[in-house]
Amino acid sequence: MNENNRNQDNGHHGQDGQDGHTEHTHVLADGTVLHHTHGAHGHQHSHTQTKAVLNRMARLIGHLESIKHMIEDGRDCSEVLVQLSAVDSAIKGVSRIILKDHLEHCIVDAVRDNDQEALDQLNRAIDRFIK
Repeated sequence: MNENNRNQDNGHHGQDGQDGHTEHTHVLADGTVLHHTHGAHGHQHSHTQTKAVLNRMARLIGHLESIKHMIEDGRDCSEVLVQLSAVDSAIKGVSRIILKDHLEHCIVDAVRDNDQEALDQLNRAIDRFIK
């Protein structure tokens, strides 16, 4: 883990469950503790927007790197804030794409398969997303 990641996530612990899920705990630099699971869902699904999301994420990472250089170079705070606002909007855009793709595929499959756990995970994700 590089130093930049450590600032955002200074603790990561995982445990494999018997149901194929891996539970993770992340402790952020500010002390916030996040718990979530990865692993097998009760249904199979595909994501149609993966390439678009990855392309947008690559642009976001590049944009954040340029903002970091602006700060290192002592650029005007208002210019930095404008760029941070643009990144914030772009992150929200990526989030909307992922949510829409999730609703169109994963949740449709979960409803069809009566996968209550997947529906509960969506509700928790939406709660965190709209904070």
